[in-house]
Amino acid sequence: MHASTVALNVLDPKSLLQSFGLAAVLVIMFVETGLLIGFFFPGDSLLFLAGIAASPVATEVVGVRLPIVVLLVAVPLCAIAGAQVGHLLGARYGRRLFARPDSRVFKAEYVERAEYYFTRYGPAKAVLLARFIPVVRTFLNPVAGMLGMSARRFLLYNVIGAVVWADGILLAGYLSARKLRDTVGAANIDKYLLPAIAVIVIVSVIPILVEVLRNRRQRRRNQPAARGVPANHHAAVADGTRVDRTARVDRTAPADRTAPPDVQTQAARAWEPRQ
Repeated sequence: MHASTVALNVLDPKSLLQSFGLAAVLVIMFVETGLLIGFFFPGDSLLFLAGIAASPVATEVVGVRLPIVVLLVAVPLCAIAGAQVGHLLGARYGRRLFARPDSRVFKAEYVERAEYYFTRYGPAKAVLLARFIPVVRTFLNPVAGMLGMSARRFLLYNVIGAVVWADGILLAGYLSARKLRDTVGAANIDKYLLPAIAVIVIVSVIPILVEVLRNRRQRRRNQPAARGVPANHHAAVADGTRVDRTARVDRTAPADRTAPPDVQTQAARAWEPRQ
């Protein structure tokens, strides 16, 4: 058996790339997003290091060289296919898919967390946001199928999320490889993978979080109107006092005497009590 195979560590992205190269990236992208057993794979760090492995300093840093164009095309396709399989499994088997006791690998809280994102942010934003959250991106796909999100709608946001997530992290690794090598040294890049990925994830999800917060503020603004209370319940006037616009109107007030006679008569009749 080859020495590299003996020393293989499936949780170490550098070990995976040195042992299996491009195949490791494609298989893990599919398994991590499509099969429940793949949630523990190092998806983000593997993508970032794969981007470095496609850069001009690849051999010096990683020990292998990968084609950047193939990565940018094939990796999102595998991530899309994996997530779509996860959605299909959730739609077909429902909660039976998660009917298993907690173990060191599987915990019911992973499913609950995925359901929380799905119900709180809505199907579309949840599918996009989950791409950037380890573990959640594995379990949200079958949860979306289980909760009735249509396969066609899921595919749309699945494609958008996969391209932004996969190609974004790949390009981040590719473009920063030389700078990282010159700053921290080729032997120390592994130590900076997680902080670099954390920055990428934060920057990537900012637009989604801004949209979520905007929608939440809009809903809060609309809630008083939905209960019959105008949004401008209190209005400021020129002298600084506040006028209650919902104050009860005095129904005993006489009709406006400045109005024409026929209008006065109609107004007076409107205020008369019904027999």
